[in-house]
Amino acid sequence: MILADTSVWIDFFAGRQTTQVDLLKQALVAGQVLIGDLILVELLQGPRHQRDVMRLERAFAGLPVEPLCGSVIAPIAAANYRRLRRSGVTPRGTVDVIIATWCIQCAVPLLHNDRDYLVMEKELGLASASSV
Repeated sequence: MILADTSVWIDFFAGRQTTQVDLLKQALVAGQVLIGDLILVELLQGPRHQRDVMRLERAFAGLPVEPLCGSVIAPIAAANYRRLRRSGVTPRGTVDVIIATWCIQCAVPLLHNDRDYLVMEKELGLASASSV
């Protein structure tokens, strides 16, 4: 299984041709894609029209949705955020750190197209689905 980040889903729905979109398509066909609740929020808050929201909801209806933060992940994500700051990196978004932390703790590779995760791969040991 892999978790696909918002950045890849946006490219997928925009019809962009990227390596990550190709990997997402392959994983979807194989039934190997999870969606995180926070990623779902990010995607569903973007559309301006209700018909686009409904289209996204239909597209995600068959995917398992995982809660990415809770009483176990929250303190670990906060510690990871502090760790990144100590190493000289201030993450642009708390949600990205939560997503990365969940992936690390659950041993699920993250498929992304976001430079912020590259630092988390190096500093936190986040596994990328692009290299699996």
